[in-house]
Amino acid sequence: MGKKNIITGQKIKPEKLARAKELRRNMTPAERRLWGKLRANRLGGWHFRRQQVIDGYIVDFYCHKARLVIEVDGPIHYKQKKEDARRSKVLSARELKILRFTNGAVMNDLDRVLDEILEEIEPDSPFLEERG
Repeated sequence: MGKKNIITGQKIKPEKLARAKELRRNMTPAERRLWGKLRANRLGGWHFRRQQVIDGYIVDFYCHKARLVIEVDGPIHYKQKKEDARRSKVLSARELKILRFTNGAVMNDLDRVLDEILEEIEPDSPFLEERG
């Protein structure tokens, strides 16, 4: 059995894995800011991975236990709406929830972004009340 915190049983092409590693090294400022709050189980004890390959797509952040994908969308996403819709359809077929945030939301209203993530994962979290 594979690692428990990732999508297992996938065949990942070496070039896709290399691209995911490159994206981990070269995160956008918004991704870096959000990762600072998600890494090391900092958000309510939930474990997130960054630049996770799922069905050939590289998602920005992934929480296996919550079956949650988080995408941080920069300007390029305005030009690739059809591709993003296709990607969302594939991920949704795996019964994954997808949350999308703009770079601006992450950079300018990070507390709200974190609250939305927690609300999706565990609506009754006492952590939400503490942040309140």
